[in-house]
This record gives sequence, C-alpha cells and structure tokens, in this order.
Amino acid sequence: MPPDIVLPVLTAFGLTAVLLQLLMWGHRFLPVDHPNERSLHTRPVPRFGGLAILLGCALALASSSQPMSAWLWPVPLLAAISLIDDFVSLPTVPRFAVQIAVAAFFAWGLLGATWMLFPVLFGIVWMTNLYNFMDGSDGLAGCMALAGFAGYALLAWQGGDAELAMVCLVVCSATAAFLLRNLHPASVFMGDTGSIPLGFLAAAIGLIGVERGLWHGWVPFMMFLVFIADASVTLLRRLLRGERVWQAHRTHYYQRLVRMGLGHAGTARLYMAAMTGCAASAVMVQLTGPRFGGLLLAAWCLLFVLMGRRIDRRWRAYESTLKEGTQ
Repeated sequence: MPPDIVLPVLTAFGLTAVLLQLLMWGHRFLPVDHPNERSLHTRPVPRFGGLAILLGCALALASSSQPMSAWLWPVPLLAAISLIDDFVSLPTVPRFAVQIAVAAFFAWGLLGATWMLFPVLFGIVWMTNLYNFMDGSDGLAGCMALAGFAGYALLAWQGGDAELAMVCLVVCSATAAFLLRNLHPASVFMGDTGSIPLGFLAAAIGLIGVERGLWHGWVPFMMFLVFIADASVTLLRRLLRGERVWQAHRTHYYQRLVRMGLGHAGTARLYMAAMTGCAASAVMVQLTGPRFGGLLLAAWCLLFVLMGRRIDRRWRAYESTLKEGTQ
C-alpha cells in the first residue's frame, strides 16, 4: 500500500485514540447516556466517541497529500446537528428536516434530475437513521463500520479508486481505535454524532461506488445487510402494530439477544460474524462476476429469516417466563 495512504490510516487511529483520552478527561462537560427503561446498559456512559472518530478522520484526511474529497461536505453538517442532539435531545422534525435536505442536495449533485432521485433520497435517509437505531449494544455499530467500510475499501482499491479506498480505510482505522473502548464493557458510546454520519457514509459511498462503476448496485445493500434487515423488519413490525416508530425501544433482534442472555459480547460476536460474511460475499461476487450475486443475496436473506423466526420463538418463551415470574 502506498505511503500516501498508509500515513493517513495510521494517523486516524492514533489521533482518534488520543482524542478519546482527552475527551474522557473532560467527560463531565460532554454528553452522557443515562440508563432508562429502554437501555441495555445499567450505568451512565459518556457518548462522545463519534466526535473523536470524526475529528480523527478529518485531521487524518487533511494531512494526506490528496485533496479533501468534495463529496464529504454533508458529514460535518450532520455531525453538527447530531452533536446538538446529543447535548439537548432535539425534536424529531428539525433533525429529519436537516437530514432530508442534506440527502436531497447530495443525491441531486450525484444523479441530477432523474426518477431515481426519490428512491435514492429515501435510501440515504433510511440508512442514516437505521445505523443510529442499531447503535444500542457494545461494539455493534463499530464492528459494522469495520466490516462494511473495509469491504468498500477493498473493492475501491481493486477498481483503481485510491481516493475512495483511502477514505474508507481512514474510517475503519478511526473506528478501530474507538472499538478499543467500546467493546463490552464499553467505557464510551458512539452517540448520534458518530452513528448518523457513519450511516450517511455507508449510503453515500455505496452510491458513489455505483456511479463510478466500482461495484454493482446490490453491493451496498449486501455489505450492510445485517443492519438493514434487523432495522427494517423491526420498523415494519412497529408500524403494523401502530407504534411510534421514532421513539426509542428494545425490540430489535440484537436487543432481544442481549436481554435473553447472549449478552453484549456474545451478540457483538454473532453479528460481527454475519457482517463479515455479508461483506466478504459482496466482495467475492463483485470480483468474480455478478452471475450468482442475486442467488447469494437471496441465500443470506433466507438465513436471516430463519434466524429471525428462531429468535422470535425464543423471545416469546422468554416473555412467558418473565410473566410467570412476576405473578
């Protein structure tokens, strides 16, 4: 790997680690996640890890010999509104308004006036938020970033796009430094400041790769299939039950697994295995040809359906046991 890519990658790791330590020293003045009835943790935990990740990435990219990628302009905007939300819990409307506006301008600049603009806009906003929904257990969102963006980096490098590969590797490196403090038992959380921009980047880089001809359109979907499947099925179920989908809850599959006894570490290992498998499948099919891509994607979806049904059965038994214990 060329030195002009290795240096920013190493810089991102080192700076993120240093920034996290500095922020930990001043954590009294920064956002803290206090446990409530919807939380999986039982003690207050600082939630500014995403700020260290983004600052580490920004400084590392700025130190590179390559110019800063112009398409990254939405990241600081989303980070700013998310940081405010981490401090004061903004209402849903202004947060979504900013996300939709940013996604609309980004999609317009990438695609122009086309019928694909609206489905792409929806996809960006959904990916941005589902990443935030799935950031509720130690190590989960960080592991997804490692698997997904590493897959993107490999395909971008194979396609000759050093700029996109470097951005993805820098994100991986900064996230790895964060994970050292976020694996169970986590001493710091990512917060909206990290999960919202990472979700946007997962969608944006996927679209840029398609637009540049680096990978097929199904690759971003498969790369982050684990998060997409869990969040989308959970949202659909809550919609069908007439629940307020924007409110925090504990009904995601990963939340059920943690509560049923698998724990944070066990759930992170299980999801990381699935994430790595999906990312590796996306890379493999892209490199060898798309002939079996649809079949492989269908196989993963079937596997997740079967796993979801098993978790549902165990969850019903678990709830019954809880009810019997309270009687």
